[in-house]
This record gives sequence, C-alpha cells and structure tokens, in this order.
Amino acid sequence: MTQHPISPPPELVEKWNNLPLSTQEIIAIAWRNGADTELEACCEWFARDWTDVETADKLRAARRPKQPSLKDDAMEALLRLAGCSNTFASEDTADVAIIRRALKSIPDHD
Repeated sequence: MTQHPISPPPELVEKWNNLPLSTQEIIAIAWRNGADTELEACCEWFARDWTDVETADKLRAARRPKQPSLKDDAMEALLRLAGCSNTFASEDTADVAIIRRALKSIPDHD
C-alpha cells in the first residue's frame, strides 16, 4: 500500500499497535499527528516561499496554543479565590500579595 505524505510513519504505527490504546485513542493520536504535520508544512511554506517567518510563528501559535503551566493555573486559581484582577491591586490582602509574588518568582518553563 502506498503511504500518503501525511500518514504516520510505519514505525509509529507499529509502536501504537503495541500500546494498550483503544481504537478511538489511536485515531485521535493519528489525527493530531496529521494536523501537526499539515500545520508545519504550511509554516515552512510561509517561511520559505514568502520569507515570512513571523507569520509562520503567529500561525503556529494561533493553531497550537500552549497549555497553561501549573504556575499559570495556580495564579488563575488565586485570582478567582481572592476575587482580584490580573494585576497587583491595592485591595489584595497581605496573604494574596505574598502568594502572587511567590508564583511570579517561579521560572517559566516551556
């Protein structure tokens, strides 16, 4: 059988066959893999044919946003619990201000 250019490589399919995954999980993984491959091809086209790396980066960021980090989730939870805005506010309690500073001091990870 001829393989389509955005089909998963045979090695990956073989790996999936050996994992305890349901058919639906395998289809979802394959679908994501194909979509990611197509997105990367579009981004390469922008960067190569249009020499527009910035647009390619914006397209990638818009189509594959990063999941919020645990740090981001913790800050959002704190804001909800404290009923505060996203910036330091004068109405913050001392405890909220301390927790905000602690969260902001944690390095961001990719």
